[in-house]
Amino acid sequence: MQHPVVWFEVTGKDIDRLRGFYGELFGWTYASKDPSMYNEVQVAPGVGIPGGIGFARPPAQPWVTFYVGTSDLAASLAKAKALGGTTVLEPTDVGDGTRIAAFRDPEGNAIGLVQR
Repeated sequence: MQHPVVWFEVTGKDIDRLRGFYGELFGWTYASKDPSMYNEVQVAPGVGIPGGIGFARPPAQPWVTFYVGTSDLAASLAKAKALGGTTVLEPTDVGDGTRIAAFRDPEGNAIGLVQR
């Protein structure tokens, strides 16, 4: 598959509440360098898609999304725009050689992109 789903994300204004909610509901455990901002959901190797629970930094609104792998963020954003989408996060470095971006599809759903 050229563009697999590689990450999911749940963000909100009260990260402690979200972390507790999903921990109790699904038994999720977390690892984080800064639990007040972002928590990586721990998954067993080969089981499920990794993801995170994070703080929705203003002006961003809380969202649930998934991230699709791509070799070219700019080209994927341009194609999304040509198909009726809108960019909501320009390509951004997040460390370790990883860049992310996001767009809204024609129905308003936020979808992330990851380039490693």
